[in-house]
Amino acid sequence: MAETGAILAWTLVSECPIPSDVADLLVAGEQPIAAYKTFRDSAIFTTKRLIVRDAQGLRGKKIEIYSLPWSMVNMWSSENAGGFLDHNAEIELWTRAGHIKVNLQKGIDI
Repeated sequence: MAETGAILAWTLVSECPIPSDVADLLVAGEQPIAAYKTFRDSAIFTTKRLIVRDAQGLRGKKIEIYSLPWSMVNMWSSENAGGFLDHNAEIELWTRAGHIKVNLQKGIDI
C-alpha cells in the first residue's frame, strides 16, 4: 500500500492563553482545555474537538477555522522526540476526510 502524505499539517510551538473569541465557536457542554501557538495561528483542544485558527493574507485579518470533532478520528498515533538530534514529537490523526499531522516543538506536553 502506498504511503499518503498528510492533507493538513500544523506545528505547535508553545502553549498560549485560550483566545477569547473561541467561546463563540463552542457548543453546549464543550469546554476549552488548552491552546497552542503555531507560527502564525493557534490550535485549541476542547473536550469535543480540535479547533485550528489559520490566519490568511499579509496582515492575517482573514481567519480560516478548521474543526475536527474527536468522534471523527478513526485512528491516531503519537511519536515522542528521540533525543539529542530529534527535538520534535508528532501526533497523527486519521479521519474519513484524510490524514492530519500535528508536530510538537520541544517542551510541549499535550
